[in-house]
Amino acid sequence: MLKIVIAGGFGVGKTTAVGAVSEIAPLSTEEYLTEASVPLDSLDGVEAKETTTVAFDFGRLSLFDAPVPMELFLFGTPGQDRFVDLWYDLAHGAVGAVVLVDTRRLTSSFTAVTFFEDIGLPFVVAVNEFDGAHRYHPEEVRAALELPTHVPVVTCDARKADHVAGVLLTLVGHAAQSGPAAS
Repeated sequence: MLKIVIAGGFGVGKTTAVGAVSEIAPLSTEEYLTEASVPLDSLDGVEAKETTTVAFDFGRLSLFDAPVPMELFLFGTPGQDRFVDLWYDLAHGAVGAVVLVDTRRLTSSFTAVTFFEDIGLPFVVAVNEFDGAHRYHPEEVRAALELPTHVPVVTCDARKADHVAGVLLTLVGHAAQSGPAAS
C-alpha cells in the first residue's frame, strides 16, 4: 500500500484526476464557491468553476498486474495557498506527490513545487493538457518552473484513467529511485 498526494493550484484538475482513476467512488469534499471566497480565490482562467475542494479528495487504485502489485491511496489537496498547512498532514507518510499543472496559469504551480522541495518528498510534475490550451514540451515546462533534471515532467489528460495511472506509475518509479521520503 502506497500513499500518494496529488497537489497543484486552484482548478488544475486534482479532483478530476482522482475521480478518473479511482476504482471506488472517490470521497470528495467539493463545496460551492461563495461570495465570501471572491477576495481570496481568483477565478482568472477558470471562470466557469463553481466548486472547490475544502479538505481533500480520496481515491484508491489497485495495480495487481504491475511488475510489483500495489495498492495506491490517492489524496488530492485543496489548491488554494491558504490550505497549505493541511498539505503537511496529507503528505505525512506519502511515498511521493504529483504536482498537477495548468500551463495557462503556471504561476499557481509554484506553491506546490516549493512545498514538496522543502519537505523533501519526491514528486513528478504532470501537465494537464486542457482542451484549447497551448501544448508546451515538458522541457519548456521544466525550465519555466526551474525544476532540476531529476524531477520527471510528463503530460496527461486528468479526465482519462490511463493517463492518470501512467503519471502515478511514473511517480512510484521516481520515488523508488529517490530513496526513503522525509515526512
